[in-house]
Amino acid sequence: MEQDPPDPTSPDGFSPNRASAKGTSGNGTSPDRTAPGWSPFDWTDEEARHRERSGLVRTIRPRPADSGLLDLAGNDYLGLTRHPAVTGAAADAARRWGAGATGSRLVTGSTELHAELERELAAFCGFEAALVLSSGYAANLAALTALTARGSLLVSDAGNHASIVDGCRLSRAETVVVPHADPDAVAKALDAHAGRRALVVSDAVFSVDGDAAPLAQLAGVCRPRGAALLVDDAHGLGVLGVGGRGTLDAAGLAGAPGVVATLTLSKALGSQGGAILGPARVIGHLANTARTFIFDTGLAPAAVGGALAALRLLRGEPARALRAREVAAALHRLLTGAGLTAVRPDAAVVSVQAPSPEAAVRWAADCRAAGLAVGCFRPPSVPDGISRIRLTARADLTDDQIGTAVRTVVAAAPR
Repeated sequence: MEQDPPDPTSPDGFSPNRASAKGTSGNGTSPDRTAPGWSPFDWTDEEARHRERSGLVRTIRPRPADSGLLDLAGNDYLGLTRHPAVTGAAADAARRWGAGATGSRLVTGSTELHAELERELAAFCGFEAALVLSSGYAANLAALTALTARGSLLVSDAGNHASIVDGCRLSRAETVVVPHADPDAVAKALDAHAGRRALVVSDAVFSVDGDAAPLAQLAGVCRPRGAALLVDDAHGLGVLGVGGRGTLDAAGLAGAPGVVATLTLSKALGSQGGAILGPARVIGHLANTARTFIFDTGLAPAAVGGALAALRLLRGEPARALRAREVAAALHRLLTGAGLTAVRPDAAVVSVQAPSPEAAVRWAADCRAAGLAVGCFRPPSVPDGISRIRLTARADLTDDQIGTAVRTVVAAAPR
């Protein structure tokens, strides 16, 4: 995914009302469907030309096992994805349980390892129970569709991740999108629909700028109005809270009766998959009703084993979380000291503004050519239209590597 598109209104960034979407040729005339060589997918050529003109072409770039690049583009916040204990546990799980889960979680896809991970994840993060799914995306779809119904209300932050946007669309609830990180706007939305079953949903740490949501204030708005709060802690687990227990722990909301969390196992825990954490009765409801849990093949045992090993490493080495935050702060301090415009990070994401989409692409490419991988965010992945490059801090980066990364970014910066 490049990287985490949050746009609440148009996830693909292109107008559904353009001529090609209506079946015309793009110049207002209807195509000759009997002409030799005509295809019902000819409209994709116009879409491709539009992306090219807008500087928004995405490219799939397979990476080798060892690229030699200093990686500040991925989300391996704790540097655990290649840790011997994690890769060893993943290999052991594959040998013992097989390469795949073999079926959905309610059929053959639940192993003793899945249950072990769910117990330890819930205990670590301070919740009663947990449910492991095949991805963080699937976790958000599950929570949003199973915890709402036709006639209920969803209040969603304008900066939320695409998986939340899609979950809101798939739920049959009425969705109100409120301005970014604005508890007062949430309160007004809830008050305007008083008496309805309501769920407020927000990222804990927003993936574009790395800013944290005002969770304590959001909970304070939800509680007296009887609304539940759903928080996606994909970028907070392993970085924020005591020993990396997450943003909800840091906000004093872990285990609160009206709070449910989703998270991913593919960032700080260096593996793959997602999870939902909350009261036991809520998790039981999800196991019986969430379609992306019931009808999806269970998470592969190797991913479960790797995530469990990473969780145990984090529990035994809590300083990793602090180091990730220290690296992010150092990157921000050095980049802004060099004259670049960067958002102060609340977790491990450091976002640096670029003057245009084309400049952001060129900047990232020049960094790569110099041996540094950074992320590149352009519309529609950025709701404010401001293109950026994004650096992700890692707990295993040395001070020398931090200095190298900063020098590379500054040298390649658009003039």
